[in-house]
Amino acid sequence: MTETSTPAPPDARAAAGALGENAHRARALRFVARIHGMRTLGLGLGFFCVASVFWLHGAPWFLWALLVANAFAWPHVAWLIASRGADPAALERHNLTIDSALGGAWIALMQFNLLPSVLLATMLVVDKIGAGGFRFAARNAAVLAGACLVTSAALGFAVDLATPMSVVVASVPFLVAYPIAISSVMRTLAVRVAQQNRWLAHVSSTDELTGLANRRHGLALAQHALALQRRHGGSAVLVVVDLDHFKQVNDRYGHAAGDEVLREVARTLRDAIRVTDTAARYGGDEFLLVLPSTTLEGSNELTKRIHTKLAAAVFEHAKDLHVTLSFGAAEAHVEMADVEDWIQQADAALYRAKQAGGDRLVTAPRVEGNTHDRSPPLAKAS
Repeated sequence: MTETSTPAPPDARAAAGALGENAHRARALRFVARIHGMRTLGLGLGFFCVASVFWLHGAPWFLWALLVANAFAWPHVAWLIASRGADPAALERHNLTIDSALGGAWIALMQFNLLPSVLLATMLVVDKIGAGGFRFAARNAAVLAGACLVTSAALGFAVDLATPMSVVVASVPFLVAYPIAISSVMRTLAVRVAQQNRWLAHVSSTDELTGLANRRHGLALAQHALALQRRHGGSAVLVVVDLDHFKQVNDRYGHAAGDEVLREVARTLRDAIRVTDTAARYGGDEFLLVLPSTTLEGSNELTKRIHTKLAAAVFEHAKDLHVTLSFGAAEAHVEMADVEDWIQQADAALYRAKQAGGDRLVTAPRVEGNTHDRSPPLAKAS
């Protein structure tokens, strides 16, 4: 029989789509806000570079008016345009292209005065690399060059490369402050990416319900423990843990109680093991314990501690419930082919424990043969 998945209800799909759109817009608005801050700082500092050259050349009043508008009004106009649009990120990239065109025009209007022209062109390219990568920066560099060429042609290709000390001094704040600001933004973004990577690593290796390592991560750690045992010798034990009669818990008390039981078992396992050990949810009501530098006798003592702690547990959704566990343990040895072999031996021991009535530990021998019970039922253990 072929199973087919049931499509999500239209309302659920719509809600999921709305959440996705909201998250996308939130990211875009953060991008717009970041560019707004950098644009405000960059154009404010760039004003003094261009103004020092305009003062030197005796520029007409309308150029001064355009310079003031570009330096102090345009950053906020650009922010309003992008933040209120349907696609803030796309609009902001368009605003960045306008920045490049205006920058090219100011370079030509300064008659290519060397220091401020190189400074403006460099910072505009750096901005675009940070905002959209090298291809985006290359396209905007072409826009800058085109605007510069057109403006210079309109002025008769006037060129005055000399940079007097007054222009150098006016350029120093931009030369110092803007790279520091860019470095600060890059540092903030790098920290945020690192935090997100740590969160993703945690989510990808953690079981959502119990907070333990998930199946994949548990198996990877078991593989690592087996490899270390093979390389350095010593002992290591793998324990497969199963909740006794868990289906009856769900049937009698409901799934909320079942989830509570799983969380309590997980908490008990986590509190009972050492920092060098690992507790993982293997699937459903089964768990794995990976115990490096531990013998079968040590695992026996551990399961007794777990039994004692769990016997005292009180469940909010099932006041009269008492939970027991069955354990199957196997010690690593050189005859094992791989971690799957290790798990199969522990799982076979667990099967014997369940067949014997549960609430006990059964261990597998180091050599091939029948599994054997290393302890009486845990409910009767002192």
